[in-house]
Amino acid sequence: MKKGKMSEADVAAFCLALPGAREDYKWGGVRVFSIAGNKMFALQGLRGDSLAFKVDKDLFLGHCDRPGIHPAPYLARAQWIIMHPPYPLGAEELQGLLQRSHQLVVSKLPKKTQIGLLL
Repeated sequence: MKKGKMSEADVAAFCLALPGAREDYKWGGVRVFSIAGNKMFALQGLRGDSLAFKVDKDLFLGHCDRPGIHPAPYLARAQWIIMHPPYPLGAEELQGLLQRSHQLVVSKLPKKTQIGLLL
């Protein structure tokens, strides 16, 4: 785990290191991190320089109450949050949340697809 704060490049490298992760660009330049073809777990550049990802349903409002963290446009109903660099979270916490976002998406996949993607 990285200490201190993460840069946008650190976040991208971390997301791509998660099992089965890949990236592509959609919607005029949004960097999309996904698994199992098209199941998104993180986005860079959704609204300017930003990072958006899924969080646990029961923790969503608590995250949104924190300084620098907001409901993600268009995705808040699916419990996505958004933040801008410098990210308001330390590297360890941010990596944990990105990993959790990945696993939340994996948990919705068919059981046979989950093999090799679970952490």
